[in-house]
Amino acid sequence: MSVRISYLFVILVWSTTPLGIVWSSETISPTLSVFLRMVIALVLAAFFVAFANIRVPWTRLSCLQYLYSAFGIVGGMLLSYLAAQTVPSGVISLVFGLAPFFSGILGYKLLGEAKFTPVKIVALGLALVGLYLICVAQLQELEIAPAGLIFVFLAVCSFSLSGVLIKRVPVIVHPMATTFGALVFVTPILATVWWFADGHFEPQLWETKSIWATVYLGVFGSLLGFLAYFHVLQKLPAGTVALTTLITPGFAISLGAWLNNEQLTATLLVGAVIVLSSLGLFQFGDKWLGKKSLFKQKEMVK
Repeated sequence: MSVRISYLFVILVWSTTPLGIVWSSETISPTLSVFLRMVIALVLAAFFVAFANIRVPWTRLSCLQYLYSAFGIVGGMLLSYLAAQTVPSGVISLVFGLAPFFSGILGYKLLGEAKFTPVKIVALGLALVGLYLICVAQLQELEIAPAGLIFVFLAVCSFSLSGVLIKRVPVIVHPMATTFGALVFVTPILATVWWFADGHFEPQLWETKSIWATVYLGVFGSLLGFLAYFHVLQKLPAGTVALTTLITPGFAISLGAWLNNEQLTATLLVGAVIVLSSLGLFQFGDKWLGKKSLFKQKEMVK
């Protein structure tokens, strides 16, 4: 039951996170916004760990797990914030939908998981077609700079690689301990990035919407979101965890259009449908064909 609740919570948080990133960085610089988000999460995590008397191990393997987790946070979050300066929140969520493909490829290379079947290869090809249409819609129809899409793509790569690397570490750590340990590594890194990339702290220029979005992301998107994510990641395969990206883009696109007036073009919607369909084929195509083949065999026996 706890895994199911955590899984649903991850879906809820990831559906709202892209829009929160866009709002939080509207009047706060992206490097400062993501740094403040992690500071909030780190402080709350420290109180939670102390209050619940949760043991945070600092062995070599534990620190390696924290470091791998931090890699996904720094790469995935920082690049997403940079992308949010030009890329709509719905598109960010859509491109993150490619995470299962990256996780599958990296899982095969690093974890010795099964090779891509012909069905998965077809699904990957469809996903690339959908991604192409999404890029066309952004670059040509909406005249968005390509750098933003590159940032999103690299963020997905970091996120996927982090999830697979975590699975390689043969140690089981309490999800909150993992969250706290990762934030301990992440926060100084993001502080350094902010200081050298921006270094300005001007709260008088911040709008209320940006402040509340940062607080929301710090509490729910980071602390509770990471807690739920690391919990399901320990209990479920990396590919299954990445399945959440099949569900969240639809919610994220709807929220972006409804609450942030993000423009939806026909090309973008077609690309989104192709990407989501390819994800469904990737995750369930082999099972569906296997059941269909078994049904035919039974009919032939009869």
